[in-house]
Amino acid sequence: MATKSIAKKPARSTAEKTAEVMPNLQQYPHETQRYGEIVKLPNGLSEKVCKESVALLNQCLADTITLRDMYKKHHWQVVGPTFNQLHLMYDQHFLAQVELVDILAERIQLLGGIAIAMAADVAETTRIARPPRGREPAAVQIKRLAEAHELIIIEARDAAEKVDETGDSGTNDVFVSNILRTNELQVWFLTEHLVASSPVKS
Repeated sequence: MATKSIAKKPARSTAEKTAEVMPNLQQYPHETQRYGEIVKLPNGLSEKVCKESVALLNQCLADTITLRDMYKKHHWQVVGPTFNQLHLMYDQHFLAQVELVDILAERIQLLGGIAIAMAADVAETTRIARPPRGREPAAVQIKRLAEAHELIIIEARDAAEKVDETGDSGTNDVFVSNILRTNELQVWFLTEHLVASSPVKS
């Protein structure tokens, strides 16, 4: 029985082989989805509800990113007799805020929105006052952090009520179970360092 001959591919040059794995950096920059727009997903919520929830989530995200970064600033710059305790607590709180940032951003994306991300955009959006670049006393650091927490706590309670009225239970849960409870706990830990008997003074 005659065997069929298998056609061989023509040999390719080294340049042709390399072209297959060469990154193409000649990409045309364009947005596939504008900030503020919603891509409707099959999540049982109207586009209007998703858009309203995303706006509330993005405001909270900008404030949470700012608070997260304030914790790292103070972690690096804290001094004084309570240095070790505050240095460690600031970093623990920072890590919890990192987790909240991710929870907020993922909720925004799964509602079909775009999560705010870049530092310049966060700075334009956040309601938290910008601290000075320089070092401040530990008591002032704690006061700043506590005020930022309170802003987010008030914001989260208000947002939770609004999204509950629109039927967005998932976003309500994020605001209550994640944002509100974490910030309430952290502000308690912080302010216990400002009682009259505390060595933390400005």
